[in-house]
Amino acid sequence: MTIVKINAITVPADSGDELARRFAARAGAVDDQDGFEGFELLRPNDERTTWLVITRWRDEGAFQAWVSSPAFAHGHRSAAERSGESAPPPVGVHSEVWSYVPAGGSGPARP
Repeated sequence: MTIVKINAITVPADSGDELARRFAARAGAVDDQDGFEGFELLRPNDERTTWLVITRWRDEGAFQAWVSSPAFAHGHRSAAERSGESAPPPVGVHSEVWSYVPAGGSGPARP
């Protein structure tokens, strides 16, 4: 059964673009992970400062395998760190991971 993991990251009001840039710099890093089904980065379009990182996984085991993998550690290092430089300061001031399973919904018809 698909499992949805949501990382809710709160950033200072003027730091959202930097968060988006950092995610863009590692785009595709998780795409080949076994059990990975999809990713979205959602930017708030109101006064909120919490961005949502939504990933879908085949099951909890696939997600946990990724979190425990060297690919996870590598993907969460900055470009500067990967080239031997010091890590930049974090963008987020708070983060929590939420876990959900689909319980209903709708979408476009598939052929």
